[in-house]
Amino acid sequence: MAIENSTSPAQSGHVVIGVDTHKHVHVAAVLDPIGGVLATLTIPTDAGGFRHLLNWATSFGHIIAFGHRRHRILWCSTGLIRPPPRVLSIEVNRPDRRMRRRVGKSDTLDAENAARAVLAGFATAIPKTADGTAEMIRQLKVVRDTVVKNRAATMVTLKAMSLHVPEPLRKELARRPRSCSPGTWQRCARAS
Repeated sequence: MAIENSTSPAQSGHVVIGVDTHKHVHVAAVLDPIGGVLATLTIPTDAGGFRHLLNWATSFGHIIAFGHRRHRILWCSTGLIRPPPRVLSIEVNRPDRRMRRRVGKSDTLDAENAARAVLAGFATAIPKTADGTAEMIRQLKVVRDTVVKNRAATMVTLKAMSLHVPEPLRKELARRPRSCSPGTWQRCARAS
């Protein structure tokens, strides 16, 4: 379900889209090249909502750029790893706190401010594509760290279990806790 608020029917031919990203909905604002708000839209964070956002944005003219925070949330929530071809995606930093206190806080204002940051040239960062060698290494590191953490937790559990096994098994574990055969640990599991 998309909610659209149109403030002006005028179309200039080129537009900048600002998006305030969230877990369940995104709020988008379309600005013309001089900063006038043409319309706003609230969409769900699924592929259908994103297609609606792209169709809606292109109905105002040629998209100069998307300005948004949390790049991965915007594109990955739609099943895409990167923005569609010929669409410039620009990462926008968090808005200035003083201005937010003075002007107010709302998702629509955040979307407008993201687009204004792109128009003013304050936001120029091209987000990482998250599909290169560095991303693959990061993913492998996450898996490795998880395995190491789980191994340590398993060792703690096994040592705690070894306190409740019969005396002969406990002596065997005390002599060589790390090099015990799987059969030893199975006997421990059956005994406890």
